[in-house]
Amino acid sequence: QVQLVESGGGLVQAGGSLRLSCAASGSIFSFNTMGWYRQAPGNQRDLVALKTSGGRTTYADSVKGRFTISRDAAKNTVYLQMNSLKPEDTAVYYCYLDTNRRYWGQGTQVTVAS
Repeated sequence: QVQLVESGGGLVQAGGSLRLSCAASGSIFSFNTMGWYRQAPGNQRDLVALKTSGGRTTYADSVKGRFTISRDAAKNTVYLQMNSLKPEDTAVYYCYLDTNRRYWGQGTQVTVAS
């Protein structure tokens, strides 16, 4: 069984920064993808950023140049550094792991006040 534990959400003013963390535990294949999706009220869940264990990264166009995804392989942890936050970044952010199957975290709220 795999568990994902997220932390780091909160309330921030526009232009500010937040760092999200997600630690995975359990049975995880060495080749995997971890990352983040987000869902605003009334919207679908959208990709924010992904990073494979091989180092390939993918970003949504809306966050390129502002958000940075990184991983600590030894800790099975993925991070999302979010800078220059905008009110439209407000959403619940979900950690994502694709190993032998897909897993989701419980979600952490990020609110950006204008």
